[in-house]
Amino acid sequence: MKRGPIQNLPRGVKIVVPPPAFEACSAWDKLLVYASSLVVVGSPLWFYGGIIYLYKRWARYRALSLQAKKGNAVADDGSDDENYTSSGECSQERPGNMQRYAKYEKLASKYGTALAVVLLVSLWGPHRSKKLGELLGVRKWRLWDAWLNYVGFTVLQDTGDIDSAVATSNRGKFDLKTSPAIFAFVPHGIFPFGLAFSCLPQRGYDQTWGLFRPVVATATRLFPLVRMFISWMGGVDASRSAVSSFLSQNRDGNLSNPRRLGISPGGIAEMFESYPKPGFHPNDEAALLKHRNGIFKLATEHNVPVVPVYCFGATKMFRRVQLPHFIETLSRALKISLCLLYGKLGLPIPFRQRLTYVIGNAIWPSASNVDISNLPREEFDRRVQEMHRAFCDELVRIFDRNKSYYGWEDKTLRLV
Repeated sequence: MKRGPIQNLPRGVKIVVPPPAFEACSAWDKLLVYASSLVVVGSPLWFYGGIIYLYKRWARYRALSLQAKKGNAVADDGSDDENYTSSGECSQERPGNMQRYAKYEKLASKYGTALAVVLLVSLWGPHRSKKLGELLGVRKWRLWDAWLNYVGFTVLQDTGDIDSAVATSNRGKFDLKTSPAIFAFVPHGIFPFGLAFSCLPQRGYDQTWGLFRPVVATATRLFPLVRMFISWMGGVDASRSAVSSFLSQNRDGNLSNPRRLGISPGGIAEMFESYPKPGFHPNDEAALLKHRNGIFKLATEHNVPVVPVYCFGATKMFRRVQLPHFIETLSRALKISLCLLYGKLGLPIPFRQRLTYVIGNAIWPSASNVDISNLPREEFDRRVQEMHRAFCDELVRIFDRNKSYYGWEDKTLRLV
């Protein structure tokens, strides 16, 4: 695990959450992390594997019961003489078929019921209620302390001098913990640990950026346990309409439900933009931002700032095998992560890597008293591009200024 020396902090950077000692992660913490990672990260394997198993068992016993029933029907259609042996004793063929039919029908019913229950609960179960998550106190679970100790959860805030007027506009009235904002966490990583640990453990967001709701890909519905935790956190679907609808709420300043979102702008596609993909060097870190301005359009429309947060180490929690290019194309088209990942011992257990978050300056839409809805299209697009450029500049700035602290002096951030 990387352990950056505090004395190497650049000027203008303050420690919000100091790096915990390596020994802070106990054997019990590691056990909790390993077990929960196998259960949650590995959920597509065991969940869908379980569904396939239940279906195959149901289909097998259903077919056997039909065979036994058919054999019994054949026996019923025979003459009375065929149901007796030469000594006059009744043949056991018919009762045997009936017993087998009853046995197989019972087993088929058992596995069919189990399959139906699993599917119904996974699709419509009431366990995903946000209120249930609050009732269970999910954000305060001891499990999250284990994870934060395991990744050496560290947070810095870099407010160094910058020249961008877009970044400094409205800075004075912005409160990182309460003001409406879109927090953009970069990079996504093979599994979005950076975004997850920023909004799930109360210990994490209480000391740093405050509470917000995560924006998640629709494909997370395919991960049953991940989907459950997202529901408990009040996750917002990554569709433009859903995000815009949320940002349109509470514009009167109601702090009981502020317009605060967290998003990984690179999304699932960003996980493919790194080594071992051809054209990338092991020392390259990538952010899929160059042609992505959706969040800046929404930020401009709803007049909220975008706060860049770079998470050092997020790309090193898992490794992936470089698959044929068509897999990446298919993954982007389906908006699901089709990749072969591995961690410790080749299992879905993340490598122990310190996660150091660096919070940059909030990037605001261009100040104007003009109603956005009345702006000419060209002017709106100009403001979006201006905000986009300012965000990318700020992200590169906080990466370059803090990479030495993390121990990544030779790393380069590529905007792709």
